[in-house]
Amino acid sequence: MNNIKRNVLLNPGPATTTDSVKYAQVIPDICPREQEFGDLMTFVSTELTKLVSSPLGYSTVLFGGSGTAVVESVICSVVPHDGTVLIINNGAYGLRMCQIADTYGINYIEFVSSSTLAIDLDELEKVISENNNISHLAAIHNETTTGLLNNLDDLGDIARKYNVEFIVDAMSSYAAIPINMKRQNIDYLCASSNKNIQGMAGVSFAVCNLRSLEKVKAIKSRSFYLDLYSQYDNFVKSQQMRFTPPVQTLYALKQAILEVLDEGVENRYRRYTDCWEILTNGLRELNIEYLVSDELHSKIITSVQIPKHVDFNEMHDYFYELGFTIYPGKDLKFNTFRIANIGDINSDDIKRFLNLFKLYLHKTNILRH
Repeated sequence: MNNIKRNVLLNPGPATTTDSVKYAQVIPDICPREQEFGDLMTFVSTELTKLVSSPLGYSTVLFGGSGTAVVESVICSVVPHDGTVLIINNGAYGLRMCQIADTYGINYIEFVSSSTLAIDLDELEKVISENNNISHLAAIHNETTTGLLNNLDDLGDIARKYNVEFIVDAMSSYAAIPINMKRQNIDYLCASSNKNIQGMAGVSFAVCNLRSLEKVKAIKSRSFYLDLYSQYDNFVKSQQMRFTPPVQTLYALKQAILEVLDEGVENRYRRYTDCWEILTNGLRELNIEYLVSDELHSKIITSVQIPKHVDFNEMHDYFYELGFTIYPGKDLKFNTFRIANIGDINSDDIKRFLNLFKLYLHKTNILRH
């Protein structure tokens, strides 16, 4: 097959994909209720589990939908009606968890923290110790708003100490930053097909601790489509999602899994980190600041200060015409745009971006003396 025009997506997902992942979608039509397709979904579910845990005590529940769909499924399914979820809000995606809980009328406590600084763990513990009805702690791993990396080891230890279940949105860290659900005491980990796994958008999933998931069976469901336990139970019994799955997207996801297994998660993160180091060194050479300090940074997505007199939309269009996509900032307190160094990109892509950025700043008189 012919090569496909390659765009470098520097937005935080969907990410740039390989041609082999794209072409994996070109398959004969198949009814998703066939055994062959059930076997494919079982492979996908099992391998996604194995990237962060063991299939002996954990299982991956698949949904058709964006990442927010599975976060909503977990929040609305696992918190008992008399329980309370403590949600760490240190960016737009922690806030989104609060909005989901509010929509369903779920009891929640919002723990507001900086989007650029580490969580005050002593204060977090104080809130938990003063509220004995907290059943769950929820946090983002890599807060995609700024690139701040929350420490799962510390948060998992706190959840263990106070005997609360731990929900993690790992949307932009899964399959890049190594995660060990058992060691880090994570009960539910949410991610999607279109970021570091380098597949196509359309599949989201929760990797679940089976002991925790069995408790969910006794909770009256708040949602029909997003009922986490029903989705799991149906898959165990029939190898099928309860509702029509995104067939071609799952074929692409299988190919993406094979490619991450070939590269290795640690090697993939090393490639991403190399790209990030080139990016941030280049930004420093241009005297352009970014928000999160290196020691707290995920090295996956960088929130970059927009220089004075630069219009983001004009800059976006300049890059877009040249095959690069950049993304607006999410935190309204800062005038930023975001660069994600994920997907099928390499150091040469980042070097090209920096050269074009320098040319653009010269073009707009920012670097002229």
